[in-house]
Amino acid sequence: MASSMELETGAGSSDPAVGLRAVASLRRLAEQLESLQVDRARELGWSWSRIAAELGVTKQSVHQKHGGRDTTAKRV
Repeated sequence: MASSMELETGAGSSDPAVGLRAVASLRRLAEQLESLQVDRARELGWSWSRIAAELGVTKQSVHQKHGGRDTTAKRV
């Protein structure tokens, strides 16, 4: 994973290849962060509706994306 300095430099690069790699890295980071926070919210008893509202998406989309994962196995 790229460092924050590499992402900052890459995002502002005039070279599209460098900039696009920075975008891809940011997407991966955002996906990981979303999964972590959705797992935490569910462990705390949050509803899919509440999580969806915080993410600004529909309940169906957040449940479809995260509903099939077993969060208990990750927290050992």
